[in-house]
Amino acid sequence: MKKLTILLTAIIIFLVHGCGPEKQADNTLSKKEFKDGWRLLFDGNSPRGWINAKTGNFPSSGWEIKDGTIFTNPEKKGENGGGDIVSEGKFRDFELSVDFNYKPGANSGIKYFIDTERDSGIYRSIGCEYQILDDKLHPDAKAGITGNHKLACLYDLIPPVNVKDNGPDVWNTARIIVKGNHVQHWLNDQMTVEYHRGSPEWKEAVSKSKFRDIPGFGETVEGRILLQEHGDMVAFKNIKIREVR
Repeated sequence: MKKLTILLTAIIIFLVHGCGPEKQADNTLSKKEFKDGWRLLFDGNSPRGWINAKTGNFPSSGWEIKDGTIFTNPEKKGENGGGDIVSEGKFRDFELSVDFNYKPGANSGIKYFIDTERDSGIYRSIGCEYQILDDKLHPDAKAGITGNHKLACLYDLIPPVNVKDNGPDVWNTARIIVKGNHVQHWLNDQMTVEYHRGSPEWKEAVSKSKFRDIPGFGETVEGRILLQEHGDMVAFKNIKIREVR
């Protein structure tokens, strides 16, 4: 009877865990995602679709692609390597989803509404930023105003709420949703920031930020997506985007 109980238990465990739906492979789209208009910005194998924000070419060092991830590697940056990378495509109303994994004490970010051509490129790395930060170990978490430098904030403008951080060396999922002037930040299925570009509240926040002297900051109609290289190791995968109507 005891052997029968053990056998039945093993069968139940197999049925529950072994016959469930297979986990979707990284850097792929499901049939539903494809139908819903999603497209990949990173194929998991090549830098196709990404360029250095300054040179227009993918960096020869400082960024690497391995095991289906694209990551900053400060140890191999080189004298002229690294730098922020931007998408070749420009986007207006969109939903962006990015999985990221940061090392302890790391600092990086995902920026959007990047205009690399404006004013001869002097603002090529300036835009609205979804902050990626180890809030527990990086000193920048205590900078700014009321937490507006912390993970999943709108950097230097709006502090985050409902932050559910999986921590360093673990994958987190960032989402940025833009429809017209309405913008949301999400972290691991929790909305952390919501704002309206151009509103009185927006203009007040900009006036108190380091971007106050940039005319029309953050009000670009369409722009590129940027992955920041900030001297720390941070990895990205499952970078996908779709148009929001």
